[in-house]
Amino acid sequence: MVFSRVREREDLQFFAALREAHRPLATAWWALVVLRGVMPALFSVAIGGLVASVGHEGLGIALAAVGVVFVISQVLAPLHGQVGTSLGSHVSSWLNDRLMDATVAPPGTAHLESAELSDDLTAARDFELGLTGPPMSLAMGFIAEGLIELVAGLGQVLLLFGYHWWAAVLVGAAWASTHWLLRKSTVWDRATGEVQEAQRHAEYSYRLAMDAPAAKELRVFGLSEWTVARFTRSRRLLVDRRFESTRLRRGPLAAAIGLLVVVNGLVFWRLAADAAAGAVGLAQVVVFVQAAIGAGALAFGGLNWALPHAAGAVAAMRKVHDRMAEVGALPAGDRPATGMPAGKLRFRNVGFRYSPDGKPVLDGLDLTVPAGSSLAVVGVNGAGKTTLVKLLCRLYDPTEGAIEVDGVDLRELDVAGWRERITAVFQDYVRYEWPLRDNVAPGGGSDEDVVAALELAGAGHFAGLDTILATGYDGGTDLSGGQWQRVALARALHAVGAGAGVVVLDEPTAQLDVRGEAEIFERILAATRECTTILISHRFSTVRHVDRICVLEDGKVVELGSHDELMALGGRYRTMFDLQASRFEEEPDGLALN
Repeated sequence: MVFSRVREREDLQFFAALREAHRPLATAWWALVVLRGVMPALFSVAIGGLVASVGHEGLGIALAAVGVVFVISQVLAPLHGQVGTSLGSHVSSWLNDRLMDATVAPPGTAHLESAELSDDLTAARDFELGLTGPPMSLAMGFIAEGLIELVAGLGQVLLLFGYHWWAAVLVGAAWASTHWLLRKSTVWDRATGEVQEAQRHAEYSYRLAMDAPAAKELRVFGLSEWTVARFTRSRRLLVDRRFESTRLRRGPLAAAIGLLVVVNGLVFWRLAADAAAGAVGLAQVVVFVQAAIGAGALAFGGLNWALPHAAGAVAAMRKVHDRMAEVGALPAGDRPATGMPAGKLRFRNVGFRYSPDGKPVLDGLDLTVPAGSSLAVVGVNGAGKTTLVKLLCRLYDPTEGAIEVDGVDLRELDVAGWRERITAVFQDYVRYEWPLRDNVAPGGGSDEDVVAALELAGAGHFAGLDTILATGYDGGTDLSGGQWQRVALARALHAVGAGAGVVVLDEPTAQLDVRGEAEIFERILAATRECTTILISHRFSTVRHVDRICVLEDGKVVELGSHDELMALGGRYRTMFDLQASRFEEEPDGLALN
């Protein structure tokens, strides 16, 4: 009963979504459902009139009536199909808009790094992926046919009232009862962990096979068949689970068949008796027989499997929309951040963990970064370096302690305003398949400023500003990993020119050679000398040029000082530096670290 109420609520949400997606098309779609639904009843009446007019003067009119009803029925079907396909496309666009809003609108990123919400998002997108059902443009046709059958069955039942009220009630109730008797055959709980995991794996395998980034490795390592096999295995599991959940059960099926045989047998026996006794005429017999047969359209049918899939997509979208807004929410600060100087940063006893019962990533971190200075953060993998960057960019908030800017808790500042004051080159920077100009200045800017930023990043000669940085476009081009990294650096340097006062560089030169790295980093320090700069890097040839170096270990600051001070200390920094420097001692180009 609980699941039934949930289903009913989801169905209502789906039909409400049709209006929200496109009200005129939804109105036309419903009108055509009703018109096509009443056609079978009108056709039965027209056939009865034709039989009654045989041998009489009205035969021509009766034939014309049959022809008109038939032609209208044939015309309405393709028209309805076109309207349904168009409406389905609008619903898909509406759902995608809502899903994009759910993922992009929250100011934090916790909702995008949650495994649970990732599964929910995959389930919500299934209406388009087609992993467990038809896409929305096709589903609308199946739903329409199911609704038409429902209306047609009701119309035929109404005709039976012209014979006997009890016949209409019995036949209507018997066919309608199949929905209740066989309701378990429409139940498929797609929210189980197994189904969501299979959906996630199927989508991932599909993207691996279809998208360009993985194409090289799939072919070089011979992974094509392996990838297809993984997709097939996940897809088969989804099909098997759906079949197991929705297959007809022997008990309810036998009960439904038994009820239908008894009721229809009774009605047809009584109709035959009345016809033999002359209580009903031949034309009436024709109409009532067709009505009794046509009432079978009320039976359990396509509506019961097509509608749940489409309605489930809308319900999943609403769930994801609300849940992601909650998980990705951050306290809304109301203090303006625009116009602030490149102020002093203070990490005051900061602690952070990604889940309440998870291991602390930062634990009692206490660190001060003077305004206008440069700080490098080093440490082994997992020390908390990238998490520190996420907190500073306010993609998350600390679970303990506070981050302060000129003595103001970062949580009190307007998020959008603070992000206008900070720029970053992330370790996993994005390669936008846009023109070079838009890659450097996605928020807009003069060509002169874009060119200046590219020159500072050593990327001024890569391509024209209007060149699309992607293959597959007419006149487009692709870049090497190091070239893309220079474009990402240019994006950050352009933001500095636009007023950003805090610069975060997370492995900004990892894909450059040592000589190129040294050259670029000198330019970066010169361009950001008025800014507060935080650098994360594993390359100590870069790290040594900053004002101070912080060594993180187990989420805490274990060493802090200049390069010379930390080398003299002989602690963790000296050990890491010497280990890396030993690899460059024999370099002939003079770029050795020590």
